[in-house]
Amino acid sequence: MRASLIQLSVDASDSADERRRRAASLVRDRAGDDLVVLPELWAAGAWAYDRWDQDAEGVDGPTAAAMSGAARQAGVWLHAGSVVERDGDGTLYNTALLFDRSGDLRGRYRKIHRYGFDTGEATLMGGGDDIVAVPTELGVIGLATCYDLRFPELFRGLLDAGAELIAVPAAWPAARLTHWQLLTRTRALEEQVFLLACCATGAHGAVRQAGHSMIIDPWGTVRAEAGTTERTVTADLALADLTRIRSELPVLRDRVLAIEAPVRR
Repeated sequence: MRASLIQLSVDASDSADERRRRAASLVRDRAGDDLVVLPELWAAGAWAYDRWDQDAEGVDGPTAAAMSGAARQAGVWLHAGSVVERDGDGTLYNTALLFDRSGDLRGRYRKIHRYGFDTGEATLMGGGDDIVAVPTELGVIGLATCYDLRFPELFRGLLDAGAELIAVPAAWPAARLTHWQLLTRTRALEEQVFLLACCATGAHGAVRQAGHSMIIDPWGTVRAEAGTTERTVTADLALADLTRIRSELPVLRDRVLAIEAPVRR
């Protein structure tokens, strides 16, 4: 399969509509790929706390509609990053969306671990409850978002749910770039999965984004990495490599401790 990460810039001077048009165009350019991943909260702005309530939308809102159409037109599986979702009871969630080649919504993941401690996302948004893994013809795709990278139990739960690829959209701060590079490789290596980590670039809400989106294989090897500008990186992946690595170094069969968590497919 061919996988691509579209590392979008989230300049605060752009409107959400402008970002949606640009993202849709870049996705359409990936016709011929199998899987495309976008960053976290790229349309609303991951650090634009003061606009989240105003820009919140449903999972059938304008961002979802634009990304559904782009996935269908390109004929790709599209992880559309995440949106500020407003639930029926008014609660906001950081919700990731996965569309199939026909533009149908096949996976929805509400971010479990909310960043901010006593501010921002941690206080303004609700947290998800479900571990989400989506069977596809490309393999089982697990869903996680940004700050989730600091919580290995989620990734072990995704492994137990059958994940072979894990997509991680992010808006990781540039000030902690070394953490991003370490944690993404670690999660791929410890779970022996392909990890597709797509981070925004540019600056938003006075926070400069790390960029450096990466496609990492189950051996922890970086197959493709972006720098700090808006660009797309691509790699060809084969599940046979995952099977071979798990066979040659069968560490997962030596597990002693296990967790149980709700899984939604």
